[in-house]
Amino acid sequence: METKLKGKHFITTQDWSVQELQTIFQLAKQLKVEYATGKFHKILDGKSLGMIFFDPSTRTRTSFEAAMTQLGGHSIFFAPNTMQISHGEGAKDTAKVLSGYLQGIAVRFCKYGEGNRYLEELRANSRVPIVNMQCDVYHPAQILADYLTIMEQFGENTRGLKLGVSWTSAPNYIRPISVPQSLILMMPRFGIDVTLAHPPEFKLMPHIVEQAKKNAEEAGVKFEISDKMEDAFEDADIVIPKSWGPLVYTQDEQEGLKLIEKYPGWVADEKRMALTKPHSIYMHPLPADRGKEVTPEVIDGPHSVVYREAENRLHVQKALLSLIL
Repeated sequence: METKLKGKHFITTQDWSVQELQTIFQLAKQLKVEYATGKFHKILDGKSLGMIFFDPSTRTRTSFEAAMTQLGGHSIFFAPNTMQISHGEGAKDTAKVLSGYLQGIAVRFCKYGEGNRYLEELRANSRVPIVNMQCDVYHPAQILADYLTIMEQFGENTRGLKLGVSWTSAPNYIRPISVPQSLILMMPRFGIDVTLAHPPEFKLMPHIVEQAKKNAEEAGVKFEISDKMEDAFEDADIVIPKSWGPLVYTQDEQEGLKLIEKYPGWVADEKRMALTKPHSIYMHPLPADRGKEVTPEVIDGPHSVVYREAENRLHVQKALLSLIL
């Protein structure tokens, strides 16, 4: 473990060593047991986290706010239309001012081509840690919760497990690509073989895919890409099927929605779950589009751990904030 983490930014897990990430997981396990007994701490007594939400949120906002409260700290919710951001104040001035008041700044900004750039400008100008609550490139807090859930299910040695990350068809709006990108980046570093499946138009960012390949090579594990959904499920220990937009292919919303409708058969159903190992688990960051990207029989079935996965957002974020603030 590496415990000297005060002041460290959390924009992508790529910035953290495996040893540093393991520190988060070890502390998260401890805090989760203590949470079960009703024990809370004053680790962040007197400290404040400012949270800027350019995009709506249920799990992320609730889990970060609850984390700060349970650690004895305070959270401040900001919507851009209640800040001078709405009048054109840039990231540099926002970072310099807020970092004079707060002990951390967390941001959720998923607009393609803008979110990560904004976070990086905050990082360059802040005196306190910047925390990524999801951007257009990464969703690192979600992936921490995913890995904690996998460890709880299979033990701390996750080498040799197979994770299937699959695109699914979900209508109505274009979802970010940050979850699958963060999954393929971090999971190979912990010894997990990853198969990524998606239709041709739903490719991820090329530089992210290349980094994932490098991570897998360095860890001595497999990273494969397929255009068949079944390949992600075949003999898998874990499957995380979810929808994302064809944002690398096109940023035209109407074209993107038509492309999603082109593949209605990409659904996580019982037939595909039957391809996985008997002990496999179904995961999803939620919200899931029931009856579209996943059938009720799967998300409510014996393989599903989605609610434990969602709860684990609280515990990994408490660990993260305890270590960096």
